[in-house]
Amino acid sequence: MIIDAEIENLKKLGVEIRLDTIIGKLFTIPQLLTDMGYDTAFVGTGAGSPKFAGIPGEAFNGVFSANEFLTRVNLMRGHQQPLYDTPVGMGKRVAVVGAGNTAMDSCRVAKRMGAEKVTVVYRRSRRESPARIEELEHAIEEGIEFLWLTNPVEIVGDSSGWVTGMRVQKMELGEPDASGRRRPVAVEGSEFLLDVDTVIYALGTTANPIIKQTTPGLKVNKWNYIEIDERTGMTSIPGLFAGGDIVTGAATVILAMGAGKRAAQGMLEYMGMSNTGIPACVAVEQEGRV
Repeated sequence: MIIDAEIENLKKLGVEIRLDTIIGKLFTIPQLLTDMGYDTAFVGTGAGSPKFAGIPGEAFNGVFSANEFLTRVNLMRGHQQPLYDTPVGMGKRVAVVGAGNTAMDSCRVAKRMGAEKVTVVYRRSRRESPARIEELEHAIEEGIEFLWLTNPVEIVGDSSGWVTGMRVQKMELGEPDASGRRRPVAVEGSEFLLDVDTVIYALGTTANPIIKQTTPGLKVNKWNYIEIDERTGMTSIPGLFAGGDIVTGAATVILAMGAGKRAAQGMLEYMGMSNTGIPACVAVEQEGRV
């Protein structure tokens, strides 16, 4: 795999990679910059914490984030059971909440994994869907059903703790909101129960709060993304740099690569070094990702 080759190249350059090490749990960033003797540190943890709707019933078994579901099926080879024993935990009647590209991935994978019925639930209309047109068309071709202008209000479960349905409400579009899309408004008296046994949330991701919680003095914006100096990539803490989705929110690999290069130069400047005097560094795996 490409990522394996890249990691091997880093090792050849002298980079030490520590796996199964969660910053903020085993040790903190302030400890990295003091007790552990590092002059600088770079935070590139991304924005991988999944968003949920915050409605009753989300703790029932059978409720997934798209990240978890797709990881189980693909990276953990759940689609190759029984060759791999990764539990997927998907039922036969699946609801996918959201209508972006990740939602399209989730609904199509669920269908291919044997779901009898897969329904995409989205609170706006097809026109406002953030998914690419071809992604939507491919999902429709594969037999995915769509409930446009529909919003989940409660997940229903049984006494054993498993999902048995999802209560939803019809919506209508009002005036545009801050995103430029028309704001969905609930239609009174329009609730009904959707017969599902699996709910997959594909509402995007946000910053994991653990870095902020364990790093006193670290400035973040209202979405908990780290604030940096745009030229150098340094945060509000001297010697601590950051880049990628943990700064910008979910964006592209190209932007993250550019942020990494700017921060590398900023780190050298901070230490009073030139590009030819690159110090030894350590890559720490955060939550399973290097």
